Amino acid sequence: MEWFEVGAGNHVLVTEGSLLNTGLIVGSERAMVIDTGCGPRQGREILDAVREKTDLPLVVVNTHAHYDHFFGNAVFADAGVTEFWAHQNCAAEIEHRGDLQRRHVGTLEPEMAACEGANVECVVPKAIVKDQPVLVDLGGLTATLFYLGRGHTDGDLLVGTRSTLYVGDLVEQGAHPSFEDSYPEEWADVLRHISALRHRYEFLIPGHGRPCSDQFVKTMANTMTTAVRQARQSIRDTPNDATKAIPVLPYGPEQSRWFIKRLQETRGQTSRES
Repeated sequence: MEWFEVGAGNHVLVTEGSLLNTGLIVGSERAMVIDTGCGPRQGREILDAVREKTDLPLVVVNTHAHYDHFFGNAVFADAGVTEFWAHQNCAAEIEHRGDLQRRHVGTLEPEMAACEGANVECVVPKAIVKDQPVLVDLGGLTATLFYLGRGHTDGDLLVGTRSTLYVGDLVEQGAHPSFEDSYPEEWADVLRHISALRHRYEFLIPGHGRPCSDQFVKTMANTMTTAVRQARQSIRDTPNDATKAIPVLPYGPEQSRWFIKRLQETRGQTSRES
């Protein structure tokens, strides 16, 4: 694991395996940890690395409800952390369906997968962000927690400081986006909103991969918009076999299958909601 600094008081820990970026924001009174890893092993590694940087009381943020971002929460709870932040939809997902994700950690976190041993429970965030931004004072440094709408999931939380914007998996660098729980049409709009905010921040930190430029985010948004248009056309042309869109989409075959599936599912949801 390796730390790098992204603005005064802001650090990113690049973890092994999925190359998760764990954020650390250090104030004069408290420090904020952004995403805790995929189980007790990685959670302890992250906590140990954090403690090499600071011995201040900690606050935790989960950017969204995917296992590699919240399964380490129990390690931090065991270390005395009581303040866990998330968007309300993320917290509900962890509470009601978090255990279903244990199958994803497999050999990487066998104790977590089997729900056996220490620090393997799902710790649900109780400090909730809804539609309005929340300011968390860390002492001389404030972190703003805010929600821009449905995208990678329905509960993606962003964290901004004076210098740095942590966006979780709303932005994917080094790999195709993951669409399993996504809202593709709305995700592209969220990416454009993130791009419009870039003048406020020197650094933009994705959930995985290297810090990103404004142009990277714009390209990701435009690519997703094009993919939505291509998939829609293919669904119209071959309504009984939407998979014929896969070869024309700008993603890998597996991502494209999920993209089409979620596009069909979420368009139905949008119609019902309206």
